Amino acid sequence: MAVSSPDLKAFLLATPFFGGLSEASLDLLISMLVERSFDRGGIVVAEGEAGRAMFVVHSGTLEVSERLEAGVAIRMATLQPGDFFGEMTLLEMQNRSATVVAESPTLLYELTAQQLYAFYKADIHAYVIVMQNINRELCRRLRRADARIKTLEMRARDAQ
Repeated sequence: MAVSSPDLKAFLLATPFFGGLSEASLDLLISMLVERSFDRGGIVVAEGEAGRAMFVVHSGTLEVSERLEAGVAIRMATLQPGDFFGEMTLLEMQNRSATVVAESPTLLYELTAQQLYAFYKADIHAYVIVMQNINRELCRRLRRADARIKTLEMRARDAQ
């Protein structure tokens, strides 16, 4: 079901994905969102599957994991309210790079690739802002990943 409320609007404006949008652009984007709920243990997306949507976390906690070649899953991140995920498949048109599982009852807002394209057609200026917001968040994640790699490399050198 599509969603809309003043509380939702305030919440979304505080997330990195929706920052900088005008009132009209935000209203348009909110009208495209679909509410999705998952129970604890529910698989939101699975690594390797085709991705056609991204999600914004409204409530709950989710685990992001990836499988190693040996088949063991490793935790890559924890998602909390305000985080978004799934945007990589919309940008690069590749299969899901990770599995996301609800660790608690979770409420998400889904935006499909088709809806994002409709947003682009309706308001290209706002679409560019959203793309910049996604890119900023991807850069933040890359910096965190770089820091983790550096820490692991330093530990490996210290262990030698």
